[in-house]
Amino acid sequence: MFPRSGAVRSTGIQKEFYTRMKRSLALIATLASGLVLSAAAQTLPAPAAAAPAGPTKIAIIAFQVAVQQTNEFQRNLADLEKKYAPREAQLKALDEEVTNLTKQLQDQGSMLNDAERASRAKTIDDKKKQLERSAEDLKNDGGQEMQEMFNGVASKVGDVMVSFAQQQGYTLVLDVAQQQSPVLWASESTNITRQVIDAYNVKSGVPAPPPSAAPKPAAAKPAAPKPPVTH
Repeated sequence: MFPRSGAVRSTGIQKEFYTRMKRSLALIATLASGLVLSAAAQTLPAPAAAAPAGPTKIAIIAFQVAVQQTNEFQRNLADLEKKYAPREAQLKALDEEVTNLTKQLQDQGSMLNDAERASRAKTIDDKKKQLERSAEDLKNDGGQEMQEMFNGVASKVGDVMVSFAQQQGYTLVLDVAQQQSPVLWASESTNITRQVIDAYNVKSGVPAPPPSAAPKPAAAKPAAPKPPVTH
C-alpha cells in the first residue's frame, strides 16, 4: 500500500495517490492515537480518598511511533502491502498505457485524419477516467483497512502503556508525538516509548519481521523535546 520510490508517470495519478495515502496514514495514526490514549486514561483507577498526595512522576511517549514500530503492526503492514500489490500493479500498467497512447497521439497526430485523432483522444480520456477511478478506489479501500489495522493495534498498545505506567509508578503520561503537545523539554530518562514497544512485543508474541521484509516505520523515534532558547 505504500509503494517504493519511482514508477511515477506523466499522468501524475500514482504520485498523487501515493502522497495522499502517506498523508492518510499520518492523519489516521494521529487521530487514532489520541482516541486510544483518552480511552486508556479513563481506565486508570481513581486514587483512594484518604491517600496522601505523593510526588508527581511524569513520563513521555511518542505513541504513534510506538504503535508503528511494534512487531505486530509491521507484520500487518507487510501483509497489507502484499494484499494490494496486484491492484497497484494493474494501476501502474494502466498508467503506462495512458502515457504511451498520449505520446503516440502527440507524435502521430499530424498524420491522422480528424476522425482518427478524435477516436484516439476519446480512448485516452476514457482510460484516464478509469485510472482515476481505480486510484480512488484503491485509496479508499487501503485507507479504510489501514485505519482499522492501526486502531486495533493502538488499542492494545494503549492497554500495555497504562499497565507499564502503573507498574513504574507514573502518575501522568504525555504524548510528545501529538502536534499540540505541551511538552517543551523532557529528560530522555522519562521517555518510555521503547519500553512500551518492547513490553508489547513480549505480550503479543509476534516475532520481529526479517530485516529484508520489515517495512520501514512511518516515523522515526523522536528525540526528547529540546528546551527553548533563552537569552
